[in-house]
Amino acid sequence: MYKITILLSVLIILGCSEKKSADTIIDNNVKMDSTKKYNKLTPEEEQVILRKGTERPFTGEYYDFKGNGYYVCKRCDAKLYESDDKFDSGCGWPSFDDEVPGAVTRVPDKDGMRTEIICANCGAHLGHVFLGEGFTKKDTRHCVNSISLKFIPYGKMTETKTDTAYFAGGCFWGVEYLMMNEPGVIKTTVGYIGGHKDNPTYKEVCTGTTGHAEALEIIFDPSKVTYEKLAKLFFEIHDFTQVDRQGPDVGEQYRSGVFFLNDEQKKTAEKVINILSDKGYKVATEVTKANKFWRAEDYHQDYYNVTGKKPYCHVYRKIFD
Repeated sequence: MYKITILLSVLIILGCSEKKSADTIIDNNVKMDSTKKYNKLTPEEEQVILRKGTERPFTGEYYDFKGNGYYVCKRCDAKLYESDDKFDSGCGWPSFDDEVPGAVTRVPDKDGMRTEIICANCGAHLGHVFLGEGFTKKDTRHCVNSISLKFIPYGKMTETKTDTAYFAGGCFWGVEYLMMNEPGVIKTTVGYIGGHKDNPTYKEVCTGTTGHAEALEIIFDPSKVTYEKLAKLFFEIHDFTQVDRQGPDVGEQYRSGVFFLNDEQKKTAEKVINILSDKGYKVATEVTKANKFWRAEDYHQDYYNVTGKKPYCHVYRKIFD
């Protein structure tokens, strides 16, 4: 027993130290789907969007364009920017001081100095982002290649109906890694939910005093994947019989939980748990009404794909027929 206790302590320390060493990693939360059909690109568009080239300044279609509407990704049609956030910086490329929430991902450039911006949905290269130049009150400039964009006037864009789900099953790195590529999942974000502390940091959540659990926010297309299917997948990727822990990670922040947004989600979660109970499992998962979800720090987003590592306490096992 003494040796087992020592081993468990070492595993916990390794798990925690692994997270702390990640603080230099920038968000690269891009859902890459090799089976998805993207818009066909011209050779010139491929040079910029896929090979990270740059169009010549003052030549792009949208540099001096002043229409009212959305600027969307040329490759996948995801909304990226709104016309209200566009401004004239005189740099020779379209400039924006804000993006549609969650639409743009920042990645350290290979030159080691700049920060690249890419479409969070498909990974298309957009340009670079610069801070501290003083052009607008937001003090941010997204310098974007026109060739990476399409413009759609307000009222002309067909909206995709989406839904949201929140699951907590131990370290959110592993939960995200095993759920983000499910067909129908549009975007995943790791963060904190279920507690009482506003704007919690990772270090605060680790103290076990905030009430928050490490959780995953899933934006999905209900016409392609159901909430029930996502819930079943959630139970198949973690040990839902453990209380306030998952593998070597111990504490209330690692508890198993389904955070529902409405009665339909609650009933579905309870239905899935009843199936598990009928199979003989002792389910420890809490089913709780969702409160505010707080996005985690950038370096936690899509951690395993960014670092090239694999989950250390999550694995898929088939349970449901």
